[in-house]
Amino acid sequence: MSQKSAVKLAFILVTSLFFLWAFLHNINPILIPHLKKACQLSDARSALIDSAVYMGYFLAAIPAGLYMQKFGYKKGIIFGLILYAVGALLFIPAASSLSFVSFLTALFIMASGATFLETVANPYITKLGSPETATQRLNFAQSFNGVGAFIAPIIGGMFILSGVEHSPEELNAFSPEQLNTYLAAEASTVKVPYILIGLIVLALALVFKFVSIPEFKSDDAGHAQSFSLKLLKNKNVLMAVLSQFVYVGGQVCVGSFFIRFARYTGDIGEKNAAYLWGSIAMVGFMVGRFIGTWLMGKIKPARLLMIYGIISTILMFGTVFLDGNIAVYALMATPFFMSIMFPTIFSLGLEGLEEKDSQIASALLVMAIVGGAIFPVMQGYLSDANGGNIQISYLIPMVCFALVAAYGWFKSSSKV
Repeated sequence: MSQKSAVKLAFILVTSLFFLWAFLHNINPILIPHLKKACQLSDARSALIDSAVYMGYFLAAIPAGLYMQKFGYKKGIIFGLILYAVGALLFIPAASSLSFVSFLTALFIMASGATFLETVANPYITKLGSPETATQRLNFAQSFNGVGAFIAPIIGGMFILSGVEHSPEELNAFSPEQLNTYLAAEASTVKVPYILIGLIVLALALVFKFVSIPEFKSDDAGHAQSFSLKLLKNKNVLMAVLSQFVYVGGQVCVGSFFIRFARYTGDIGEKNAAYLWGSIAMVGFMVGRFIGTWLMGKIKPARLLMIYGIISTILMFGTVFLDGNIAVYALMATPFFMSIMFPTIFSLGLEGLEEKDSQIASALLVMAIVGGAIFPVMQGYLSDANGGNIQISYLIPMVCFALVAAYGWFKSSSKV
């Protein structure tokens, strides 16, 4: 196989991985209301679903970066796929025992696997071509992340959500036996989807095992560089990490409580809300990636990031202060403008770094995803503190996107 063909095959295979962590993140808006019912949780406790996923990213990011540095990209991908599959299959005993802690553990393991995949795939894509087009190439690959983003809530709405929504008064009228039967039936709907996910991911691991892809190693490859926060003295890396932290927090807040928001603001049922989120909001996210990639040929990535951050902030303002379906529409429009933020911040944060530093910076940028573990819980507490007013809680992502816009301004107006 020629070098050009090998690079093309590697690009296709690695791009397929973007679907996996997109599915993991974008099934959470389904799991949160679903397990809120099945495990009888408050808004704040249900947000721990996001916390389990993003704490997995935070804790696994450094090991993933060092593993990649020592063993290379291919072995990092295979190890990540195995972890992801194990986590998916652990949903089966979690559902059987109706244990929220077990669900959180399964999600944590899946997220740890996704961390390995993302820590490897993002910098790997930037290496498969000219440095001048790295940001554009990464946004193109991330566009296929959008496929997972819109498929996940649609599949989840069809096969996980039952559509049965009892009021607290109705649940209180159930006998203990009726309540246990109802809760067990709700929890069990995750079994078949997650068995299929686990088997598909294991099959993909086998593909990577037997297919040759190019490796890109620094001069000290095979000897893992000790992880150090000294790289944060680089102002660009520091600003990118902080921006990624608030962006992911805002992104997760937007989607995680959408089904709750749609019921609260527009009286839309859970199945319909899941369909709207997948077919409109997440399709907008996917289309936004492709359009954003095209626009980067005409507008500098940092400036486009600033513009999209400002628009997202305005839409969040409308989400909080408008009424009824107009507020729902404002919320659904936001993912289009969120679409370019993660890969653009990631690529901008790696600008000008040597290979050995870019691997550690990549781990730091993935660690910043821990924002997704913190901000949704804050949002849940804000909702609970206001009597379940989920609408007012969207003030939190509004602030997050304003800070992303500020990073875009910083990058577009400086040479750092």
